[in-house]
Amino acid sequence: MNTSLSPFATGSDKRLWTKLLAKYRTPHRGRSTFELAITVIPFCALWALSWVAVHYQFWPGLLLTVPAAGFLLRLFMIQHDCGHGSFFAHRTGDDWTGRAIGVLTLTPYDYWRRAHAGHHATAGNLDERGVGDITTLTVGEYSALSFWRRLGYRLYRHPLVMFGIGPIWLFGLKQRLPFGMMRAGKEPWVSTMATNLAIAALAGGLIALVGLWPFLLIHLPIVILAGSAGIWLFYVQHQFEETHWSNGSDWDFREAALHGSSYYDLPGALSWLTGNIGIHHVHHLSSKVPCYRLPEVLRDFPELREIGRITIADSLACVKLALWDDDRRRMVSFGEVRVRA
Repeated sequence: MNTSLSPFATGSDKRLWTKLLAKYRTPHRGRSTFELAITVIPFCALWALSWVAVHYQFWPGLLLTVPAAGFLLRLFMIQHDCGHGSFFAHRTGDDWTGRAIGVLTLTPYDYWRRAHAGHHATAGNLDERGVGDITTLTVGEYSALSFWRRLGYRLYRHPLVMFGIGPIWLFGLKQRLPFGMMRAGKEPWVSTMATNLAIAALAGGLIALVGLWPFLLIHLPIVILAGSAGIWLFYVQHQFEETHWSNGSDWDFREAALHGSSYYDLPGALSWLTGNIGIHHVHHLSSKVPCYRLPEVLRDFPELREIGRITIADSLACVKLALWDDDRRRMVSFGEVRVRA
């Protein structure tokens, strides 16, 4: 790496990152096709093996749903890259790949893509919260709420709700209609309704093939596990203690990307299975970088490994964080607010 070009080495403006990361934005289409194949094929194989195992012995079949959920999560990460136009860098190829995967992930591609673009455009901006992100209140806002609204927020942030009920609500119910875009034209409606029809057709075909109860015993755990893992990843990528929030007048895209998104340092196998999405600060700096090229950025700019880095052990402590403290410039827990009060 030529450290003379690094903003950290030169002390130059963070805008230099746009230039530095540009060369990583080009996907290798053969590699993209390979990554898709080695995700779809194992997922289908594990699903089929789960059915065979459930048919003969119940528990082995359920155990196989765990790795199957991992591959479904990886499919969502590929769909995520397609939404950014970074997987094939070909609009038609990315869009139709994303739409097809959306049937498996229960995520209407075009509807989700628009909401997620809003998240990238406003991440870390206190004046633009609520667009494709996890609801986060400041200490002052929370203190000003009535008792019942504080209780509602506490329940929303409870781990059992966030990572248990949340995935069922989001992937099973909320994404069946274009909530938040009811009046945003026909595209969100076409996206959600077409995805719903495709899901119904696929589910109906599988039920006809394997039976209703085997289908539910296999597919529901896979979807719920993958959904919980996905929400967990999204949570720790922005809800860590030293994250960054600022008001609209002070908000800067690159500052928010670099310091408002974590580097979730996962072991190699987990990093691969999650599409390297843990390198989230780099992803927010340049969302056009394909998931399989994100490790190249860390290799060439090792100083990025020290920004917003959290380990698995660190991430467990993020569960208690629930409020942004403007005075202390960090996320705090309900307990800390209670003690200070």
